[in-house]
Amino acid sequence: MKAKVIMIASGKGGTGKSTVSVLLGGCLGARKKKVLLIELDSGLRSVDIISGVYGKTIYDIQDVLCGRCEGGKAVVESPVYPGLSVISAPYEGGEVRPERLKKMVEAMRPYFDYILLDTAAGLGAPFQAAAGVSSMALLVITPDPVTLRDGGIVCQHLRDAGIAEIRLVINRLNLLTFRKGPIRDLDECIDTVGAQLIAVMPESMLLQKAAAAGEPLPAGEAFLQTAQNLAGRVMGEQIPLAIR
Repeated sequence: MKAKVIMIASGKGGTGKSTVSVLLGGCLGARKKKVLLIELDSGLRSVDIISGVYGKTIYDIQDVLCGRCEGGKAVVESPVYPGLSVISAPYEGGEVRPERLKKMVEAMRPYFDYILLDTAAGLGAPFQAAAGVSSMALLVITPDPVTLRDGGIVCQHLRDAGIAEIRLVINRLNLLTFRKGPIRDLDECIDTVGAQLIAVMPESMLLQKAAAAGEPLPAGEAFLQTAQNLAGRVMGEQIPLAIR
């Protein structure tokens, strides 16, 4: 077993990147894969709440990178999503250095099928460090002009970093997105960013409530189904894209 390393990135905050990361990890875990989700967004920690490990963490990613503890001591299994384990970001401070992250990821790879890196929004140190160790990138956007423009910039930086697999996740789509907004359709989103589409995730009030409470989504919920399809596509399955 040697994990495939996937970074989940966004040009700006508020795209739902961390929620997508957790649900993807949970759905891969439901397919009997061992998944480690590493949160790199220091000071804006949220993965612990969404994955249900809030209050269970003792060490965070900064403790590992600074050598205060071994990587295994910072790993916490999610009680909400079997198969998913989490290393949380610190509540404040911290610095993600590429050489230290690479060393940690290489040490973890033999124990997992997938390692997901939930980067900070933008092109800062967490993004650069994650790009240096990832073979695939998921770029999470929402269908609005600012996010699309920033997504295109991030996509180019991912290419410059040598990542061959860059896939676009369009999140928070609803029935009114293209009726009242300045974006015409999904094709405009894809063309503006310049990455191949892998998933379209719907707006979901149930998801917001579940994430805030650290609880699983009910079976059959639309966002959960699209996350399950995303997990299958990440694994190489040919699953038709269905927009709900």
